[in-house]
Amino acid sequence: MQDVPYEEWVSFTDDHSSGKNILDMGCGTGEITIRLAEKGYQMTGVDLSEDMLAIANDKTPSHVSIHWLQQDIRNLAGLKNFDTVISYFDVLNYITSLDDLKAVFKQTFDVLKPGGAFIFDVHSLVHLQDNMAGETFAEVYDETTYIWFCEPGEQAETFVHDLTFFVQEPDGSYNRFDEYHTQRGYRMELLKKELYSAGFVITAVYADLKREPVHNDAEGDRLFFICKRK
Repeated sequence: MQDVPYEEWVSFTDDHSSGKNILDMGCGTGEITIRLAEKGYQMTGVDLSEDMLAIANDKTPSHVSIHWLQQDIRNLAGLKNFDTVISYFDVLNYITSLDDLKAVFKQTFDVLKPGGAFIFDVHSLVHLQDNMAGETFAEVYDETTYIWFCEPGEQAETFVHDLTFFVQEPDGSYNRFDEYHTQRGYRMELLKKELYSAGFVITAVYADLKREPVHNDAEGDRLFFICKRK
C-alpha cells in the first residue's frame, strides 16, 4: 500500500461527504481515517482486526481524537447519526456472501442520518476476472519481498489471493509467512439493486477516482459509489 495516493481518496471524500461526522468502516491501520481527522472531520474507525486497530491507535497524532472500535461491519452496535459512512480499498469485496452484503448495507443505512452519504469502492468484477485471476505479481523491496498469486475461487465470482512474504530480520536472515485472502466481485447492477433495496439513492458511480460517472462494469478497475440515505 505504500504507493497508494491516499490524498486522492481524502479529496474524493471532501467532495462527496454530507458533513463532518464520519464513520470509516473497515478502517484498517487508519491511513484515511487519520488524514480526515487532521482536516477537521470527527472520525470513528471500525475494523474487525484488533492488530490493525492497535497500529492505527499507535500512529494517531496527539492533536487529533479518533474513536477506534473493534466491530464487525455486518453487525454494528451503539453507532448512529453519522453524516457520512465511508468504506474504502475494496473492503466490500471481502464480503463474499450476498446475505452478508445485504446486512452491511442495512447496518450502514441504520447508522446514517436521513440524507447522509454512503461512499465506498470495490474492485470491479471485470477487473478481477480479466486483470487479476490467473496472474502472478511480485515486488522486491529493501527488507521485504512478496509473491502474489490470484486464482478463481470455488464459488462463482470469488477470487483467492495467495501471498508469500519474505521479511528480512536484523541478522540478515529472512522470515517467511503466508496470507490467504478471498474476495468476491459484484456486478454493478447487483450492487445498485441491493443498495436501492436497503433504502439508498445512488447519486453517481465513478471509476478510479475520476469525476466522470460510469455506467457499466468495464469502465474502470475500481468503482466508487456515491449513495444517499432516503
